[in-house]
Amino acid sequence: MYDIVCSLVIYKNDRKQLLDAIDSFLNTSLQVRLVLIDNSPSNDLNDIKKDSRVEYIHNPSNPGYGSTHNIAIRKYSDKTKYHLILNPDIYYGKGVIEDIISFMDGDDNIGLVMPKVLYPDGKIQYLAKLIPSPFVFFARRFLPLQNLKKNISDRFELRFSGYDTIMEVPYLSGCFMVFRTAVLERIDGFDEKIFMHMEDLDITRRCYDAGFKTLFYPNQIVYHDHLFKSFLTLANLKMYFTSAFYYYNKWGWVFDKKRTFINKKTIKDIEFAKRNK
Repeated sequence: MYDIVCSLVIYKNDRKQLLDAIDSFLNTSLQVRLVLIDNSPSNDLNDIKKDSRVEYIHNPSNPGYGSTHNIAIRKYSDKTKYHLILNPDIYYGKGVIEDIISFMDGDDNIGLVMPKVLYPDGKIQYLAKLIPSPFVFFARRFLPLQNLKKNISDRFELRFSGYDTIMEVPYLSGCFMVFRTAVLERIDGFDEKIFMHMEDLDITRRCYDAGFKTLFYPNQIVYHDHLFKSFLTLANLKMYFTSAFYYYNKWGWVFDKKRTFINKKTIKDIEFAKRNK
């Protein structure tokens, strides 16, 4: 048995950046397994790390981000209590995973945890979010009225919380997700009909819907050297909209009563916690 298994999906990644992510995870005395699944056309990265704890899988069929993570999830679901979904542009210090596992061990109802995520310059990435309505989803990208756009984003990203307290939120970023493996088995991992984008929203919501806590945990910090890529190419833009339309067809466009209820409850709970802090 492993204390935690990590899956890391790669595609033509920068070697130094990828090594930072790999070394961050391996810098522990825990019993760990790192599964590198390479969706690149060639296996040039197969020698990225020689370590008995690392397994490299070349997967040039590239079935999508979530589908690829599912390969590792299903292979090791009976061999670990926890599973980390890690992006190749993340790095962090020693002790982060140990503390998160200790925190989750204290409550069997915690299904998913995301720590505080910072840019390399120390600025916060606001990645604990509400469930976006179609209006919020598209307005944040395309609304020309900047003040209104900012107000929408600030509420959606729960900036009023201060990002300084543990809080249950229905949308956590896929860049760093620690799951209880039993929960991943219960919800059958990522939805493989989503190639990329929205898969983190979908899986967080299914974890939440299954009755497990999905928590933002600011007691630990990771760094995300992130470049927003959705609009850099027409292919990414198409993928972005395809995923959004699939998500809203699945969960509901205008008529999504659970979205309204969950968002109101999230805001109410955070405001209550702030008042009583």
